Amino acid sequence: MTSLQPNDLAKFARDFRFTGASLRLVRTVYRKGQLNLDVVVMLRPSIKNLGEDAKPTKLHLKLTGVEEFRMQKRPNSAAGRVGDARFGYFQTLFYVNFDAWPLEPGEQLGVHDFRASDAYVACQRLEWAILKPKASD
Repeated sequence: MTSLQPNDLAKFARDFRFTGASLRLVRTVYRKGQLNLDVVVMLRPSIKNLGEDAKPTKLHLKLTGVEEFRMQKRPNSAAGRVGDARFGYFQTLFYVNFDAWPLEPGEQLGVHDFRASDAYVACQRLEWAILKPKASD
């Protein structure tokens, strides 16, 4: 798995199209005195060449040392759909939001934007990997 650093978050968010992606797995694991989350998202990578079509990809996010999180399904929202995703780093924690709303021009992303979300995680370490497709996929 590739560990993300705070200065890599903007590039990472540009490399994958989270809008319209689907959450395939959200698993909580309590290990060595800390809560960890494994999240698998089916999405498409950003297009690198105009002649190529990006194939669906399973992205595994490993969120270690979870300090706070919420995964909540509202009655009128689509189950497992990612509206948009945002990534941030505030006060030594990585924040990931899976149902972000657009920011106004000039508006800065803050911790309150993540905590107002129905699907967010704040953790000490964030790692990612692309899962190889199985024969049944």
